[in-house]
Parts: sequence; C-alpha cells; structure tokens
Amino acid sequence: MSNEAKLELDGKSYTLPTLTGSEHEKAVDVSALRANTGYITIDDGYGNTGSCVSNITFIDGDKGILRYRGIPIEELAEKSNFIETAYLIIYGTLPTRAQLKVFSDQLTDHQFLHEDMKYHFQGFPTGAHPMAILSSMINAASCFDEGLMNWKWGKNQQFDTYVAKLTSQVRTIAAYSYRKSKGLPLIYPKQDYKYTANFLHMMFSMPYEDFELKPEVVKALDLIFLLHADHEQNCSTSTVRMVASSQANLFASCAAGVCALWGPLHGGANQAVLEMLDEIHRSGDDGSKFITAAKDKNSGKKLMGFGHRVYKNHDPRAKIIKVACDEVLSKLHITDPLLDIAKKLEEAALKDPYFVERKLYPNVDFYSGIIMRAIGIPVEMFTVIFAIGRMPGWIANYKEIMEEPKSRIYRPRQIYTGKTMNHYLPIEQRK
Repeated sequence: MSNEAKLELDGKSYTLPTLTGSEHEKAVDVSALRANTGYITIDDGYGNTGSCVSNITFIDGDKGILRYRGIPIEELAEKSNFIETAYLIIYGTLPTRAQLKVFSDQLTDHQFLHEDMKYHFQGFPTGAHPMAILSSMINAASCFDEGLMNWKWGKNQQFDTYVAKLTSQVRTIAAYSYRKSKGLPLIYPKQDYKYTANFLHMMFSMPYEDFELKPEVVKALDLIFLLHADHEQNCSTSTVRMVASSQANLFASCAAGVCALWGPLHGGANQAVLEMLDEIHRSGDDGSKFITAAKDKNSGKKLMGFGHRVYKNHDPRAKIIKVACDEVLSKLHITDPLLDIAKKLEEAALKDPYFVERKLYPNVDFYSGIIMRAIGIPVEMFTVIFAIGRMPGWIANYKEIMEEPKSRIYRPRQIYTGKTMNHYLPIEQRK
C-alpha cells in the first residue's frame, strides 16, 4: 500500500507524505504544501485539520471510545480517582505509590494562595462571573512567583512545582471566585482534606461551621473532574497549545484555556442544559410539549445536552456519569421539578425513534449539570468545575509542546477576500 498521496494542481503532480497513528488514524501531511505549490488548504473550524501529533488522549467518535494514555475511560472511572488520573495524563504513566504520595503532597503544599491576592479578589464587583475571576486570577497568581515571571522555555527546572501549583491552586481560586461572587468571606483550604473534598469545603463552609462532606457527593464531583480531564484537541485545549507555542508561561497559557472554555458552545453546555430545564418548568410544561417542539425544525427549540460533535454514538462518559447521577439522586432523596423534567427528556431521547435514529443521546453535559444542581453547585459555577477538571489535559498539552524539539509558533494562514489595491482619501472627498 502506498504511503504517499498524489495531488494534481495546475498541470503539475505533487507527492504528499502520509501519517498513520497508533490507532490507525490516517493523515495527509500538507506542512510543505504552500512552499511547494503556492496553495494552502481551507478547513473552516479545523474540522479536518490535525494541528499536532499527540500521545495523550485517543477518541473514536464513531465507536464511542475515549482513552487517556491508552487506558479506557471506563476503567479509570471505576478504579481510579481524579488526582491519580491527572498524574497519568500529565506524566504519561500511572504513578507508583511513592510517586502518587509525592504528587499529592505537592498539591497540599501549594494549595494556598499568596495573601496579597485577597486584594485582587476584592477588586471584582459582587456578582462578577466566576469564570472571569478565574481566568484573571490564574494570571495574577503567576505574578507572585519570580520563576514564572522569568520563565525560560524548556529550561525551567521547577516545572513539576508549577504543575502542582496550578493543579492545586485552580480549585482554591475557583472556590474564592464563587465566594467573591456571592459576597461571602473566603475559606482557607484544610491540610488534611483531599483534593475534591477540600474544594467543596472552600466553597460551602462558613467561618464557624464546616460543610458536611457527604461521601457520595465528594465521589460524584471527583468523577466529574476525572471524566473532563482531557478530550483531545477541543477548542480550549487548542487555545492552550496556541498560546503555549508563543512560549508563554504555563499559567498564562492555561488562563487562555479558561477563556475559551467559557463559551456556551464549549464549557457552557451543561449550564445551557439547566437553563433549558428552567425554561420548560417556567412555561408550565413537564417536558412533553418541549419534546414535541424539539422534533419540529421550525420551532426553534433544541434539546441541550443531547448529541455530541465528536461522538456519533453514545458519549462513553455519559454512560458512566448516568449511573453516578442516579446514585446521587437516590441517596440524597432530592425532590426537584427540574430534575423530574430532566428524567422525562432522558427517557424520550433513549426511546423515541426520532432521537434514537439521529443518535441524539444524552451526553456528559446533560448528566453533569443534573448532578451539580443536585449537590448544590450554582449554575454559574458549572463551567468553573469543568475548568478544574480540564486542567490536567491543558497542562499535558502544554508539556508536549514544551518538550517538542522542533516546536514553532502556531500561525494559521488565511484566504483574503477584501478589497484589492486601495488608496487613502482625504475626509472632504469621502461620501
């Protein structure tokens, strides 16, 4: 079988090399296309463009497969936890007991923010969106570290320390962002609490009353973090790699990822699910009318949290989190009209031929939104939770670029469609 592609252009023939990944993914390498032919490729939204070669995460959307470093997401969800999975994603292998202890201890050592950062939080108005605060404060945190301010690309011996700092402090910043948005006093992390429990403590405890850490709640949130830890070259991860390619420091690059994640077409999807459920409830509908309207392309109604751009089958994360969702709702004995509507929509999507034929199955955003509402996390924090979970994937992609010996700054091309040669007109001559 030929491992080259042939291209015919302007009466000339060109040979393009091909690549095959470890999971038999195939690509035509057009890196030298413009230099050799004068042409570039146009691929709106980069849907058919491979921006990099990576060994972190593999997705097969047609088969519903997601693997971190080759390990199926189902195995990690059942047997691992977020911190162990974060180590796997960032460093490439599951940690030994000793390595995991060192990593966990580093997270504990670096969970506190510099005290002067309190003044930065105070500068935001009450009611500021937590994602705005999160992205700003990740950048601000880098200002309190001389090493980050004097970042030397590929030569910094403290990279592992910065990995631990960012992984740990993102949850502290996230919790403080929530407290600030509500006008509540900041709560310090506790040395003896583990990662996810500490985040819930910092979010919900009060100065003289600790939040009750129910095991099922901690477990469910840890699972949400794990399931979102990486997802190949999505919008925010590609943004992190884009910024990293300029040799910006780790904190700056990941802060850019937060901004990309904020959009409703990306990290805001689970927030859109709850807003849809709230709209249905306020209309007096139990979901039945909305389901009918969603099948009418002229109604303007769309089922949020159903289907996925990558997965043309079931989202493998959705299968896992559905079990956790049912377990949490059962153990917490929660009665909520929005959750009742969600269950009705889920039932319709799994049984109604219209949705089944179009493979519009509930995705991870649908169930994660329901779980977070059930455990008391407000809607405006949903995307922040996503950002905490995605941090290991962003760091791993940053690390990949930093370690690539031939790494160069990302610089996409364009096809210009504006005016041709034009001239300046004095203002008195303009119509």
